[in-house]
Amino acid sequence: MPNSVTIKKQIRQFKKKIIVSGDKSLSIRWILFASIAKGISVAENLLISEDVMAAIESIKKLGIKVKFEKKRCIIYGNGIDGYKYKKNIILNAKNSGTFGRLILGLLINCQHSIKLIGDKSLSKRDFKRISDPLSKFGANFKLKNYKNLPLIIKGSSNLKSINYNENKGSAQCKSSVILGALRSNGTTIIKAKKSRNHTELICKYLRLPIKINNKKNYDQIKVSKADKIKPLNYKIPSDISSSAFFMVLTALSKNSQLIIKNVNINPSRIGIINILNKMGVKINLINTKIYKGEKNADIEVLSPKYIKPINCPANLTSQAIDEFLVIFLVAAKARGVSYFKNLSELDKKESPRLKWGSKILNKMGIKNIVTKDSIKIFGNPDLKIKKNVIIKNYLKDHRIFMTSVVAALTFGGNWKIHDRDSIKTSFPNFLKIIKKLNQNDKKKKYN
Repeated sequence: MPNSVTIKKQIRQFKKKIIVSGDKSLSIRWILFASIAKGISVAENLLISEDVMAAIESIKKLGIKVKFEKKRCIIYGNGIDGYKYKKNIILNAKNSGTFGRLILGLLINCQHSIKLIGDKSLSKRDFKRISDPLSKFGANFKLKNYKNLPLIIKGSSNLKSINYNENKGSAQCKSSVILGALRSNGTTIIKAKKSRNHTELICKYLRLPIKINNKKNYDQIKVSKADKIKPLNYKIPSDISSSAFFMVLTALSKNSQLIIKNVNINPSRIGIINILNKMGVKINLINTKIYKGEKNADIEVLSPKYIKPINCPANLTSQAIDEFLVIFLVAAKARGVSYFKNLSELDKKESPRLKWGSKILNKMGIKNIVTKDSIKIFGNPDLKIKKNVIIKNYLKDHRIFMTSVVAALTFGGNWKIHDRDSIKTSFPNFLKIIKKLNQNDKKKKYN
């Protein structure tokens, strides 16, 4: 099978129900908490992707037993101090910034040096932003070029609490410090810019020593040392970031309707819903329920007659940081000019996503003006692409691949999108769901 996909025709209207893969953020966090729990934890609907398997393989190297049984993953935790720190351990985070940063918080007491590596994309990302606060606990770090992978961490047996100001809206850095604080003496105080709060919700559900004071623009989090963590059985809901591609596909397809079953709609991650609503896309939340602290629902999306431009409120940025690439496509079809700001974190992801968002729009023929942290998009509701478009050399960023597929299916043109294997990191069955939505069109060509 070639490592590219060719799309030559637009998708036809559809009315379907789908289930997308388990939430990646929750899958990785479940693995980490289960690995330090005392006893057996079981997960259903765990995302089986390269990022998640990197986490599984790493905890196995730390002495944790893992077993897959039918559609369940079983982790046999040895307790909060149950990792076995052998000499010369190398952990490979592959493409996962979430696992790569969060696991460091649990390694700050490691008895021997541990080397953390990643793929080409992850090795270009900034790990100094997490090694700096973790070193204040007492751990020692050695990083390539003082900020990149590979890095070496050597823990301390005398960990002390810290005060940490997280001002970039990075849930990964905040979460890593929380995990480090669970291992450290005293009470760690974190002042964190608003970001996704899965880690805090799991801590609260497990009744760990954490106190959260939600302010208007930031959260104050106090974390003390944990003596014991109980096992966590979890039925992982579907991923809203993966669902976002199908939400936008529906919004850009005429006379279409889609229901996505049992999606995590954590309030810190529903920026995609709020933004699309403001742009005229009708979205309904059905069967809403709370499950172990997390809010889940079925999401119904109805394609609008036309799309409105948006001056995106800055407070929605952190709630949609992983979805902006595909949101830009909605702005491309709006009647007017859309403006998105405070996007500097986009270029700290798997690839420089803000630059790539602009590049994809340029290839489509959509005028845009991009700065280091903003983009202005001049929408064209009548755009119909009739030329060849090639997408390649994007550091195998899975979201660029999926965004390009949505663009090809909704704006037309003859697209060749390279590195289809990039979706293995987060959403291996993405193209299978695309085919399901388009299964009535037997002439559709996917190579």
